[in-house]
Amino acid sequence: MHGTAGRAGRGLLRSEELRNNGVVKNVGEAREAPRGAPQEELATGERSTRNRVARSILDHGPSTAAVLAERLGLTQAAVRRHLDALVSDDVVEAREQRVYGARTRGRPAKVFALTDCGRDAFDQSYDQLAADALRWIQERFGGDEAVVAFARARIAGQAAAYRAAIEAAAPEERTEALAKALSADGYAATARSAPVGEQLCQHHCPVAHVAEKFPQLCEAETEIFSQLLGTHVQRLATIAHGDGVCTTFIPKISHNASASTAGRNPA
Repeated sequence: MHGTAGRAGRGLLRSEELRNNGVVKNVGEAREAPRGAPQEELATGERSTRNRVARSILDHGPSTAAVLAERLGLTQAAVRRHLDALVSDDVVEAREQRVYGARTRGRPAKVFALTDCGRDAFDQSYDQLAADALRWIQERFGGDEAVVAFARARIAGQAAAYRAAIEAAAPEERTEALAKALSADGYAATARSAPVGEQLCQHHCPVAHVAEKFPQLCEAETEIFSQLLGTHVQRLATIAHGDGVCTTFIPKISHNASASTAGRNPA
C-alpha cells in the first residue's frame, strides 16, 4: 500500500486538511497580505489554498496551471507556486498532456495530476482490509471466479440508483446522468463528447488501490455500465493501472440497441 501524504512541515498537506471541504480563506493570493499579519495565519491560508488546488485536480482530473488558475480565481503565478510545493511534497506530479487526434505545433502543455500519495490523503477507506478480505475469498471460495462474483454483486448493489438516474434522463443525456450518479458516490465523474461517441471520466476511484490487485472490480464496473447504457462500452484507462483518470468510451448508438459484452481495460 502507498503511504499517506501526512507529513508535517512548511505548509505541507495533512490528510485531515485535504478532506476538509469547507469554505477556506484565500490569504495572500489576490492581494498582498497585510504587514504584521501573524505567521500562523499566513501559513494556514497557504495550506488552505494549496488544499483547494489539490482538491480541484482530484475533482477535475489532470489540469494545467492556466486551467487551475481560471477555475480557482487565482493568478497563474500563485497556482504555480502552490503546484511547486505540492510536487515537492509528492502530492502531485507533472506530466505531458495527452493529445488525442492530430498534434498541434509546439510543446504539449504540462498537466499536474495527483500521485498515489496525494490520492491517499483523500481516501478514508480500509484498503488493506478490503484487499485481505478479497484474497481470503479468492483462496477459500473458488479462486478468481469467486472474486468476479463478489465484484459483480458489489456493483449491482450500487446500480439501482444509477439505473434510476439513467431512466429518468432523455436518451441523449444518459451518460451525463450516469456521471452525476457516480459523482454522488464519490467518483467525481464527468461526461464529455468524443469522436463518434462520448467519454465517461471518473477522476477519483475510492477503491483504486484494491483494484490494482483485483482488476475484477474494474471489469465488473465496466460490465454494468454496458448494461445500464444498453451498448458495448470500452474502458480506455483506469486509475488502478496508473492513469490519471478512469476513462470509458461510449459509442454513439441507436437508443434501442441492446447491450453487449463490455470492453476491458487494456493491460
